[in-house]
Amino acid sequence: MPFNMPQISKVAGIFSEAEILVSRYFRLSHGDMKVNRYDVKTLVHLEDHEVDKRAFAHLCKYYCQKGRDAASSESFHFYRICLQDDRILDAVERAKSFIKFSPLMLYIAAHELVHVIRFNREDSDFDAPLEAKRVEEEKVHAITRNVLQPVNGPDLGLVIDCFSSQYQIGDIFN
Repeated sequence: MPFNMPQISKVAGIFSEAEILVSRYFRLSHGDMKVNRYDVKTLVHLEDHEVDKRAFAHLCKYYCQKGRDAASSESFHFYRICLQDDRILDAVERAKSFIKFSPLMLYIAAHELVHVIRFNREDSDFDAPLEAKRVEEEKVHAITRNVLQPVNGPDLGLVIDCFSSQYQIGDIFN
């Protein structure tokens, strides 16, 4: 089940809010943040390889090569945040009033933007081996909790608790 139009509109606003929070945390100017090229797609706009039934969002890295030379200054890479609408909506539905859409989306948005910044700054390797990716995921969860601290309230607090290391995420959302 894909997001409806009001949910898509809400997602756009949430990503704007997340971008501000992440920029503040990393002390990035507006221009610095724009260097971190990314786009956001919802389920109906994803290619088959961008769908991941195990996650709320899946990050893909793409290269745009201008001309014949891959090392050209006009060539660049960007990230696509692939939202898994059905997984997100299913988690909200199953959690009933426990987990709300907007706080869950804010966590997801901030989390994915932290990944984008860390990959672009080369704090982490997008193509790292599986074990290194697991370690990176724990770091990103910790950073995301810190990023969201200024806006933490009861509803967001529940989401943050669900992603804390003391819980098994699958136990709560699956």
